[in-house]
Amino acid sequence: MTRSWMRWTGGLLIAAAALLAGCATGYRMDNSVQSFSALTALPANPTYRFEWLPSQRGPAQSALEAMADPALFQAGLRRDDASPRYSVQVEAGLQRMRSPWADPWDPGWGWGWGVGLGARRGGGAVGLGFGSPFWPRAESPWYRREVRVLMRDLSNNQVVYETRAVNEGPWLDDAVAYPALFQAALQGFPNPPPGPRRVDLQVGGSR
Repeated sequence: MTRSWMRWTGGLLIAAAALLAGCATGYRMDNSVQSFSALTALPANPTYRFEWLPSQRGPAQSALEAMADPALFQAGLRRDDASPRYSVQVEAGLQRMRSPWADPWDPGWGWGWGVGLGARRGGGAVGLGFGSPFWPRAESPWYRREVRVLMRDLSNNQVVYETRAVNEGPWLDDAVAYPALFQAALQGFPNPPPGPRRVDLQVGGSR
C-alpha cells in the first residue's frame, strides 16, 4: 500500500468520524478573534443601525445582517433604525482551502472561483482538481470563513469598535457558521481582551 493511498484513506476515515460525531454532539468551532475598542463601557441607550457600502446592497447583505443581529443583541446593543447612536457595518468572506489531510506528495492541483456572501473582501470558491488517473481525489472539504464588524459613533463618525473572527475547518452550514462567528467576534464587548485570542463555540448537534 503506497504512502499516498494510506494518507488518503486515513484522512478520509478521520473526516468521516468527525462528521458522524458532529451529527450527534455538535461541532466545536475554534475561532481566532482579535478586537480593538475605544469604549470603556456601554452608554445608557446603546442603539444602532446597519450601514453598508454601495457594493454591499442586496439580499445577500440583508441575510448577513440578520445573522449578525442576535450576536449584537447578546452583546447588549439594541437595533433602532430611527434614532441610533452607532452604525454597524458587517462583512463576511468564504474561501475553500486545501484540506490538511491532503497528501503533500500528490502532484495534483486545482483552482476555484466564486463570490462572497455579501462581503466586499469575501470570495467563495468552487474547487476543480486534477489528481491520480487511478484513484479519484476525495479530500474532505475545508474552508476559511471570516467575519468583520466595524462600529462608529454617529455623533462624530469615529470608529469605536473593530473586531474580526476567523474559522478554518470542514464543511458546516453557513446559516450556522456565520452567526457563531459573529458571536465569537463580539465576545467580551465592549472591553475585549487585548491581542489575538481563541474563542471556542459549540454549535449544531442532533435535532
